Amino acid sequence: MENFGIGSWLQRRRPKSGTKSAVIAGDRELSYAQLADRSTRLANALRDRGVAKGDRVAYLGENDPSFLETLFAAGLAGAVFVPLNTRLAPPEIQFQLRDSGAVLLVHSAALAVLAERGSADTAVGSRIVVEDPAVPDGGGAVVGGTAGGTAVEAFEAVIASGAVLPPDEPVGLDDAAMILYTSGTTGNPKGALLTHGNITWNCVNVLVDFDFSSTDVALMISPMFHVASLDMGVLPTLLKGGTVVLEAKFDPRRTLELIERHRATTISGVPTTYQMLCEHPDWDATDLSSLNKLTCGGSAVPMRVLEAYERRGLRFSNGYGMTETAPGATTLPASRSRDKAGSSGLPHFFTDVRVADPLDPEAGPAAPGTVGEIQIKGPNVIHQYWNRPEASADSYTADGWFKSGDMGYKDPDGFVFISDRLKDMIISGGENIYPAEVEQAIAELDAVGSVAVIGVPDEKWGEVPRAVVLLRDGARLTEEQLRSHLEGRLARYKIPKSVVFVDEMPRTASGKIRKADLRKLTPGHV
Repeated sequence: MENFGIGSWLQRRRPKSGTKSAVIAGDRELSYAQLADRSTRLANALRDRGVAKGDRVAYLGENDPSFLETLFAAGLAGAVFVPLNTRLAPPEIQFQLRDSGAVLLVHSAALAVLAERGSADTAVGSRIVVEDPAVPDGGGAVVGGTAGGTAVEAFEAVIASGAVLPPDEPVGLDDAAMILYTSGTTGNPKGALLTHGNITWNCVNVLVDFDFSSTDVALMISPMFHVASLDMGVLPTLLKGGTVVLEAKFDPRRTLELIERHRATTISGVPTTYQMLCEHPDWDATDLSSLNKLTCGGSAVPMRVLEAYERRGLRFSNGYGMTETAPGATTLPASRSRDKAGSSGLPHFFTDVRVADPLDPEAGPAAPGTVGEIQIKGPNVIHQYWNRPEASADSYTADGWFKSGDMGYKDPDGFVFISDRLKDMIISGGENIYPAEVEQAIAELDAVGSVAVIGVPDEKWGEVPRAVVLLRDGARLTEEQLRSHLEGRLARYKIPKSVVFVDEMPRTASGKIRKADLRKLTPGHV
């Protein structure tokens, strides 16, 4: 094959594992041969519809085999895959489709309205609707013909129309594979351009550091449009020849049931996920003996949750990373979860991590114990943002290290500890929220003089956004009015869970709002 990218993986895996179960989703089960055949037909069908090498193909939907079929089909055709967060509002979807220049959108029937509104006035010329087999009318989506000038077709019909022989489009490891949007600090998200090499090397790191096996059964309870679920769980499992069990929505009771039913060996999630599992009434009665890998990201696991799993003979591998590192940067071995509690671990096998000298970030690494910016280098690290040359240039040091924007330090053993975030990012239930984007939307209200969004502790989600608002003289605004203004403009998880009105904003001498002071002024849980 001339294709050395991720699109070729199923073709290479088919002769080795053709009859083995690759993906299970509810009552559906696809072998490696079936998944390869369907992806091949879809790749040819995309080419028949004018999708050429380098074109962007977007996907909007929950965890489903069609997500992977579209991903691998795009890779076979040499196209660039653009997964979209299903929790976004129509204007946010529209921005990402416009920014990426996606020419085709595959989406679930359940999200037909969001897809239609989000793809309006974009380059999307075709929409392919994935029907819900459990809903006789396909979920209410209209397929066949056109809608707003966009051709709309049924997913299964499109697959059936494609040729069976795989296209041999030349694809190298340096070619673009995926654009994943990460919230920006200036209001609009940036598209991280992951190459086939970035994804491949990340998967190699995972296989080395987590001892993945062809007998692994990975239960995916986090959405695949997040890079951690896709690149740290699904793709390494399929690369190794294991089985992936997909769940469209996380439900603790059903998750426990599926672990037992499928004898799952690995699950991944965020602290909130694991807390909800161990606090469920079925926790003690569920057979968890098959589990041997539990990976967690987003933030440190609370000690009470760690202890609940230890009582069942289970330990976590915590980690640190970001979309720009595809996403793994460090991992804490499960065996060190106690003596290195609070650490994000050691760099992945083929990834280097350094802490920049805070006095001269370009001078090299800081001494152990000294807090500085975390910087990362390796074949899994992106080289650029999509259509953002200035942001790309600003994101790297002169000697090629990616500047994470996070502060931390290394201990004498080389373990990384994250101490703060330069970019004020809020992590709520595993979702990244950048205050600037929320602040920009709130500032549209005439009554708002100035606004700052901060994260406050929350027992369930880790932290949630809070808006601190200074009103214009004589203006009136209620919390309900503010939240109502944001409904439909932002994803629900980005909408502040509380609003505090203040008489004065603490500012620096240069006029910038001092968020550290705001956190002291408005402490406590929501």
